[in-house]
Amino acid sequence: MNMNLMNGITACVSELVRAANEVERLNAFTISRLIEWAIVTIQDLHESAGMPGEGTERDALLGLRHVADNAEQLSQADMVDALRSAADMIRTLYIVVDSGVYISLKPVVD
Repeated sequence: MNMNLMNGITACVSELVRAANEVERLNAFTISRLIEWAIVTIQDLHESAGMPGEGTERDALLGLRHVADNAEQLSQADMVDALRSAADMIRTLYIVVDSGVYISLKPVVD
């Protein structure tokens, strides 16, 4: 994996964890931008691993998108959960991509 990508992932995870630990000091706009950054990073990692970016109603990105779009209306606990979840998704996807695993999914035919 290229070093710039790894540094960007490390920076993103660090910022998400820091924000989760200091959520009371941040405004909704800042949290929305951090979640947006995480969404883009997750989508890039999905693509690198051969995983579909979105597509199911249970897709975790939909929950993150909801937080990004509605941060000003959510509780601090909801924002902390979203920030930590995003950081965890990025860490996990990074491990998959760094391992060289490529995932190929086939559609189910009825």
